[in-house]
Amino acid sequence: MPEEKTTLLHSIMTLEAPPPAGHYSHAVKTGNLVFVSGVLPVTVSPEADFTAQARAALDLCQHILAAAGCGWAQVAQCTAYIAGVEHWPTFNHIYAQYLQAHKPARAIIPVPELHHNYLVEIQLTAVCG
Repeated sequence: MPEEKTTLLHSIMTLEAPPPAGHYSHAVKTGNLVFVSGVLPVTVSPEADFTAQARAALDLCQHILAAAGCGWAQVAQCTAYIAGVEHWPTFNHIYAQYLQAHKPARAIIPVPELHHNYLVEIQLTAVCG
């Protein structure tokens, strides 16, 4: 095992989100950058409709951002994976409700399926003070 060195990387975990199911942190902060891991809507069932799943994932993202000391206004980039391009307009509408006038860089990537049969996964990069 490599020798531990002082690092500028800080793991961000919050009790407001379920613990990660794998070997990763909710987010990692380095300097003023926060990298939020892919967030599935695990607080709702995979059988929930797309709207409920999108809101659940965005709520979890909001909790993780808060744990890192920032919010939606500090998000610089968002990547959203959606199972089925038909969900794009719904995601866009819900996303706009959360971010209001703030419009970070964004990519929406339609995919055939996501882990545990969820319909959306969101990954963020934020710049926090």
